[in-house]
Amino acid sequence: MKHKILSACAAVAAMTVFTGCQTTNEGAYLPKETAKYNYEDTQQVVLMDAMVQRSIAAPAIQQARLPDGRLELAANLRNREGRRLQVQTQCEFKDAQGFTIDSTPWNTLILTENAQETVRFTSMNDKAQRYTIRVRQAH
Repeated sequence: MKHKILSACAAVAAMTVFTGCQTTNEGAYLPKETAKYNYEDTQQVVLMDAMVQRSIAAPAIQQARLPDGRLELAANLRNREGRRLQVQTQCEFKDAQGFTIDSTPWNTLILTENAQETVRFTSMNDKAQRYTIRVRQAH
């Protein structure tokens, strides 16, 4: 009886050793869902969290070229809530291919109840072709 139990334990241990270390790595993998939630590459304004998405609207954006070639933006941000909100805004200026070449610092914006304010951004050089204005909840 002891011989059968010992043989069974040895067989289980051998199977564990031979199958436990087996890997199926066959090389590199592609990123999963690269287009899902990729708004910063496709949208002019992105709202960075759920509270801001629920509370802020961006009804208008105006862009112009300054005489020295820099890109200047003016975006209207509207508080959709009946309470005062404090958010932060920032702009990523990008080249024609969508790579960031210039970023502005995060600035705090206080919006009173149902108010609309204009935020302005100016690129540091004339290479900016595209942009993404980002809005997040102030902490």
